[in-house]
Amino acid sequence: MKKYICLVLISSFSFLLPTLLFAQASIKGKITSDGNPLQLANISLKKAKKATTSDTDGFYTLKNIALGEYEISASYTGYKSETRKITLTDSTEIIVDFNLKENNTLDEVVVTGTLKPVSRLESPVPVEVYKPAFFKKNPTANIFEALQNVNGVRPQLNCNVCNTGDIHINGLEGPYTLVLIDGMPIVSGLSTVYGLSGIPNSLLERIEIVKGPASSLYGSEAVGGLINIITKNPKNAPLFSADAFTTDWGEMNIDLGFKGNVSKTASVLTGVNYFNYSNPIDNNNDNFTDVTLQDRISVFQKWNFNRKSNKLLSMAGRFFYEDRWGGEMQWEKKYRGGSEVYGESIYTKRWELLGAYELPVKEKMLFSFSYTDHDQNSVYGNMPYLAKQRIGFGQLTLDKKINTHDLLFGTALRYQYYNDNTPATVKEDVNWIPSLFVQDEITLHENHKVLLGARYDYNKNHGSIFTPRLAYKCKINDNNILRFNTGTGFRIVNLFTEEHAALTGSRDVIVLEELKPERSYNANLNYLKKIYTNNGNFIGLETSAWYTHFTNSIIPDYDTNPNQIIYKNLDGYAVTKGISTNIDMVFQNGLKVIVGATYMDVSKTENGIKTRQMLTEKFTGTWAISYRINKLFLDVDYTGNLYGPMRLPVLGSLDPRKEYSPTWSIQNIQFTFNKFKNIEIYAGVKNLLNWTPNKGNPFIIARANDPFDKNVEYDSNGNVQQNTNPNDPKYNPYALTFDPGYVYGPNQGIRSFFGLRYTLK
Repeated sequence: MKKYICLVLISSFSFLLPTLLFAQASIKGKITSDGNPLQLANISLKKAKKATTSDTDGFYTLKNIALGEYEISASYTGYKSETRKITLTDSTEIIVDFNLKENNTLDEVVVTGTLKPVSRLESPVPVEVYKPAFFKKNPTANIFEALQNVNGVRPQLNCNVCNTGDIHINGLEGPYTLVLIDGMPIVSGLSTVYGLSGIPNSLLERIEIVKGPASSLYGSEAVGGLINIITKNPKNAPLFSADAFTTDWGEMNIDLGFKGNVSKTASVLTGVNYFNYSNPIDNNNDNFTDVTLQDRISVFQKWNFNRKSNKLLSMAGRFFYEDRWGGEMQWEKKYRGGSEVYGESIYTKRWELLGAYELPVKEKMLFSFSYTDHDQNSVYGNMPYLAKQRIGFGQLTLDKKINTHDLLFGTALRYQYYNDNTPATVKEDVNWIPSLFVQDEITLHENHKVLLGARYDYNKNHGSIFTPRLAYKCKINDNNILRFNTGTGFRIVNLFTEEHAALTGSRDVIVLEELKPERSYNANLNYLKKIYTNNGNFIGLETSAWYTHFTNSIIPDYDTNPNQIIYKNLDGYAVTKGISTNIDMVFQNGLKVIVGATYMDVSKTENGIKTRQMLTEKFTGTWAISYRINKLFLDVDYTGNLYGPMRLPVLGSLDPRKEYSPTWSIQNIQFTFNKFKNIEIYAGVKNLLNWTPNKGNPFIIARANDPFDKNVEYDSNGNVQQNTNPNDPKYNPYALTFDPGYVYGPNQGIRSFFGLRYTLK
């Protein structure tokens, strides 16, 4: 009997042994955040070297896994990664769900530095990330204004009358900054001046900022840095959202968002933004509007299509229209373009289309495209500026890993059409710019990575342009990271689309030569440190030092002749250098502190003479201090910025306005009540110090009483003559002409605001 039992056991074991040895299991689950599914979340099984992504409903499946012990991890852009240990003992399918939390530290997934998703801590290129929660601390009507609380980034107003502006990064003028939407060069040329205010906050998922040249990946306009505005994924957006606020100046802003599904085929997100300000105010008593009146609407829609392969297919479009004017208080539409009453009236109409399609091939290949159509109808007093711009862009990238090499190959084609009514554009300008680029991120060691990159562009007007880059990342340990980046950049100047001062008519525009492309050489050193205290507090410290050398630099010359703006390639060089520090602190008691400071030196050297760049501060500071009072269901946000003195464009030795601005600060406070489900009520005060640039100056706009220069007298050399007789209609004691370009900060003083947010998930 015993022998029989043994025989049965042996035969059974011999039958089961292959089954046990070759048994395989599967894992499935769902990736969510606060109950909402996360599409295209990354799930990986490290030991088995298996990975997948979640579908449109957040579900994933991993099949054919050998029995054993594993670590399974889930990650998603902007959320904390999560890892779990699991043991597979038989072929039963097991379920592992993940509920990811929003990331409050520095380990977000970013795409801007290397054109591929990577943990911010693993990226060899330093990337700063800002989410909607950051910008809600000081609510604004558009992203242009929202960036004022980002360290090293300054929205710069360029005109006291029409309030157009651009974005400075580390002291460099707006044309050196490339603004992307979902990685596409949507904001360039005309829209760097006229389109920035039309980007609503409602479409924002996050903003990624790279400071320093990124021309090897993004081309001409990314010399000073880039801002990538990443829009919401329809799958992760709430079903409905509304955010509306008003101020006691009469401003009104409304943001609406809707999400819907088209059967199982696609999901769609629609965003609508409307802003209106129609209350002329003249607090500085110069008979000119302190703030430009605006009426604008922006409609945005994004589609994400569900494919069986889980590969990406998305398309988005936006329409933007704005009617803005500023000028003499008695101006009406009937005076538009005439010489009776001065006004600057700007009509902007703009269409945008962008999309991304991941090719149905084994390799990871992505085709991205965008197209913009911009129609500008403007008058500056009696000077019309009528312009049309069309930009088409297509890019194909191949992402491939070979052993320790993470390669990216790409080709791009850019189409540019531009035409206007200025003397600078004799005929329409049409240009096709093909590009090739390659990038290799090499893992030398677990803690050491090197990134090599190069880009080749061909421009019919300037020939071949080559821009290399090098980056190195040293991970000293999990809490200390050192990065070094260096490379070259180039910029092709589009004078009348970038320089608002060239259009106002207040100065003659002199172009002395055919402008050559600017070239730059940059080095950047970045150190990131994370500190976790025993009581659960977190401190993040990031410091960057940079040096950029420019040749062929094109800097508008306001100094040689106060009645002219002279443009030419610099016979010398320009330099920007400095150091910047950000401190991010999160305490368990509900206190959050973000503090930034930047010191910089931006100058040009010509004929051995070093001159500080106009309208560039030496130091800036920003802060956002937040505290949650749980018992009262109240959040308190205190935000602000501090700017050091800037050299300003005065009109000669007799001009009584200050040659340098004072140190100035804009400070704000906000209270948010969030007791009710899905509803936030917020109120506060902007510009607590009631600071405006006219303080300490006799006037801001030169000769506001004679905006058409009808009573200005000139000598035989074309210089303005001084007239000190107050009884003479041609009284001109300071020998000035009309000029609204003396501006370095907003003219809007203290004001209160009240708003309401509603979110239905």
